Amino acid sequence: MARTKEFDPDAALRSALELFWRRGYEATSMTDLVEHLGVGRASIYATFGNKHELYLKALDRYQQARNPQLLRELSQPGPALPAVRAVVRRFATEATTEGRRLSGCFVTNTAAELAPHDTAAARRVEHNWDHLETLLHSALVRAQAQGELPADRNPLALARMLLVLMQGLRVVGKASADPARVRDAAEQALTLLD
Repeated sequence: MARTKEFDPDAALRSALELFWRRGYEATSMTDLVEHLGVGRASIYATFGNKHELYLKALDRYQQARNPQLLRELSQPGPALPAVRAVVRRFATEATTEGRRLSGCFVTNTAAELAPHDTAAARRVEHNWDHLETLLHSALVRAQAQGELPADRNPLALARMLLVLMQGLRVVGKASADPARVRDAAEQALTLLD
């Protein structure tokens, strides 16, 4: 007869996500995970695989939680540019809010730490960025069709610029104690939408 799990895998995955997000992949050992999750090493391996597989599952969980929020914000009916501006400003605010600033964005952290040498992590980062770019592009196309965005603007190029800006806001916000640097950059970029 198979033994039942003595822990909640979903809660353990959320806990692993929190630890990886705060400390990064390399700085988190299996011993750290065992202590933080309160789950035995064998149970972690049996449920999630090795540390790398657990990290990727945590990254997937992060994206599953964040992406629907962005979809709701950028695809709501009515004027599209206010929603785009609000998302960019929210990224800037999160990047400079003390509780969030030091942890940064889990996808951006993964891009900096793992993506250059980890193809599985890089694929997930690219997938996340493709999704965000598509949401921004769709909103900007809608804005242009509704007369909010000048006809001479390229919605795809603007979406890509905003994607790069938003990821950069996360990096600079994490490393800099000057919130004006992030806020000013975001506001300057948003003038390109006028």
